[in-house]
Amino acid sequence: MSDHRYYVTTNEAGAARALDLLSSVFEDEGYPVATMEVDEDKGQWEASIYVAGDPDPAFKDRIRDCLGPDFAGSTLEIEQFGDVDWIAKSLEGLKPVRAGRFLVHGAHDREAVRANDLAIELEAGQAFGTGHHGTTAGCLEMIERVMRASPGGPRGLDPVLDLGTGSGVLAIAAAMLGPVHVLATDIDPVATKVATANVRHNRAATQVKCVTAPGFHSTAFTSAGPFGLIIANILARPLMRMAPDIKRHLAPGGSVILSGILEGQRRQVLAAFNGQGMRHQKTLWRNGWVTIHLT
Repeated sequence: MSDHRYYVTTNEAGAARALDLLSSVFEDEGYPVATMEVDEDKGQWEASIYVAGDPDPAFKDRIRDCLGPDFAGSTLEIEQFGDVDWIAKSLEGLKPVRAGRFLVHGAHDREAVRANDLAIELEAGQAFGTGHHGTTAGCLEMIERVMRASPGGPRGLDPVLDLGTGSGVLAIAAAMLGPVHVLATDIDPVATKVATANVRHNRAATQVKCVTAPGFHSTAFTSAGPFGLIIANILARPLMRMAPDIKRHLAPGGSVILSGILEGQRRQVLAAFNGQGMRHQKTLWRNGWVTIHLT
């Protein structure tokens, strides 16, 4: 058995379009979808969907149907990973990433940490969120802005919810900024396990609790909330669907930070949350993605 990915090579706009199409069909089935710049000089990007197990021709046909006429002239290629830990391999060459005062790095780059850095050390894991993606970096910067600007300081936003925590990096970041309790949830138990390990490694276990929660019906949310700050770095469509639940679990005067949103999806997401009586405060733009702060 070998994990693999299907991918198309295109430009940045094409990669964004492919991500939107693939996410609309496969994200609810739990298949990771991602885009990556592969040649800056040529403007080449890849849009990929990652699949566990051996290749299935029928599944490949589903992907072709999903991409539709927009990619009729593109070749849907496949890369098999065999027994290689492809996530670890992909992270080997990544450099430390700065976002505001935060530095996200691996153990091999500890020397990059400066005296005043808020350093988060992550290793390869089977969960999204290393800080290298525009959505994660945007969230880190926005978290720092929002928590530091809070009238009551970070403590005034206690407790915090990190919805769809992935690697746990955003939950760890919130805990580093002040004496807050953070509930970090994910629908994927593997992600929860990875996040728990990262939280412990970064000495944040007294503040951050990681829970596998398939939806807002979980008692974890009602037990820990309402929340002064809700962070959700997911994808646009799930965020729009969850707008009423996010509003319902937000404390009066609280803040919401949203990401995983393509630039072209920003207005739709804002409309969904405006419909819940929430107001836009600021948008950060990063590499074709946006991070939004609402109150």
